[in-house]
Amino acid sequence: MKNHKYIFVTGGVMSGIGKGITASSIGKILQARGLKITAIKIDPYVNVDAGTMNPTEHGEVAVLNDGYETDQDMLNYERFLNIDLPNINYMTTGRVYLSVIEKERNLEYKGKCVQVVPHVPLEIIERIEKAAKMADADVTVIEIGGTVGEYENVLFLEAARMLKNKYPKDVMYTMLSYLPIPSNIGEMKTKPTQHAVRNLNAVGIQPDILVARSDVSLDKKRKEKIALFCNIDANNVVSAPDVESIYDVPLNFEKDKISDLIVEKLNLQKRVKKSNLNTWKNFVKKIHNGGKQLDIAIVGKYFDSGDFFLSDAYISVIEAVKFSCYKIDCKPKIHWLNSKEFESAHRGGTGNLKLSSLKKYDGVIVPGGFGSSGIDGKLKVIQYVRENKIPFLGLCYGMQLAVIEYARNVLKMKDANTVEIDPKTKYPVIDIMPEQKELMKNKDYGGTMRLGAYPAILKKGTIARKAYGKDKISERHRHRFEVNPDFIDKLISKDLIFSGTSPDGKLMEILELGDKNSAPSAANKSKGGKNHPFFVATQFHPEYKARPLNPHPIFTEFLKACKKQNK
Repeated sequence: MKNHKYIFVTGGVMSGIGKGITASSIGKILQARGLKITAIKIDPYVNVDAGTMNPTEHGEVAVLNDGYETDQDMLNYERFLNIDLPNINYMTTGRVYLSVIEKERNLEYKGKCVQVVPHVPLEIIERIEKAAKMADADVTVIEIGGTVGEYENVLFLEAARMLKNKYPKDVMYTMLSYLPIPSNIGEMKTKPTQHAVRNLNAVGIQPDILVARSDVSLDKKRKEKIALFCNIDANNVVSAPDVESIYDVPLNFEKDKISDLIVEKLNLQKRVKKSNLNTWKNFVKKIHNGGKQLDIAIVGKYFDSGDFFLSDAYISVIEAVKFSCYKIDCKPKIHWLNSKEFESAHRGGTGNLKLSSLKKYDGVIVPGGFGSSGIDGKLKVIQYVRENKIPFLGLCYGMQLAVIEYARNVLKMKDANTVEIDPKTKYPVIDIMPEQKELMKNKDYGGTMRLGAYPAILKKGTIARKAYGKDKISERHRHRFEVNPDFIDKLISKDLIFSGTSPDGKLMEILELGDKNSAPSAANKSKGGKNHPFFVATQFHPEYKARPLNPHPIFTEFLKACKKQNK
């Protein structure tokens, strides 16, 4: 049996400074040394999963192949490590407590008094070990969400402490801390980090490696000061300055020889090879070398967070655009447009943006979402880019809205809509499948969602078939509504085609303009029929499977069209 190793990544001083990227980068570096890596994310929320979390508060909700809804860091791990992760690799306080309670109800504790300690930490350890075993990993990297000193993650820290007691030579701790440089002082301050380490010591954990985030690299004096007051070797303090791209981080870590520190601490010398990050370095070079700039507009509705602008709600879309841009030697400039700003004030919008402003962009993306807020603005945008031949990519809700827009403005079904917004619409072109309606009646809302990877068949001679280069694909979904089968024949009567469908042909997966088997009228051609440079929308979320070293083909084809327009 393989002797598993475990690396815990905890946070100090403040949250949101890059624990997920730190964990991903450590995994990537060790992977480059020939080790098999898996990664676990622990969220201290009482939510059982991330499915009910508001994107404007928590950021993007990710979906794994097996349909589990998770924190976006899980996709960071997948992107860096170029692997698919199962749901056992994600846990929340709610999921852990639910499991403990279910075991108690099933008499699995054999009549014992079930206590917060040790039974909750033991449940956490059991899940960590199960994930490591399922992956047959050499090293499991575990990120504990939140910041040390918070009440809500103390049981996960206790589990980390107990796991080291169980495997003294196979567990190590990494803390990511923040070193501020107050503008009116002009000196990097280590005191917050000293307090953070003492808080970690208070729960029985001493960090083996301290990753120090700051605006600039740490100098020797600061490393020595941290070493003295935090009881850590100065060589084990790794500098993590601000960088242009998160994909620089693994290379920066290796400048401080972090993989050597880990290999020595976990006694992995016999398993590792010489580090080979050449492919990763070539990818990072493309990021910095640039190329032709492509201006891409993302028209979304989850941008508002108080007085701040939250692009994290669409982080996977943004990263997918970047990966495909680098592949075709371009540099993306993302423009975030709030769909409500295309709407008139009486509809709850601002009317601050004119549709004609879309002409300055090389391409437009309408991503996923739920509900009626900002939808009128998105529909106006889709009509404008279709009629004015601006490359367009719709994702999930973006595809459903493309169907509605086409039905209204090309097929003259004036009141076409989704039953999500108008349950009494005369033309319910987007609806819930009959078998799902019964679940809705019983308030089994989770059962009505199509979550996770599903297969699709592609039609030959289409943009989708050309992009993928194969007839059958598998993509991740997260939605409740579908294109209504009752309207398919009407929808494809002119220029619209469904180039991807479920294997049984019942569910529409990919939409595009320009069916070679139909002869669109001159009027339709002028408004965005066969002559459109790129008008494609997917019912699934292709962004979930985009990777730095394996860009997603749909995004790549979209950006090729954008590049062609930009001459």
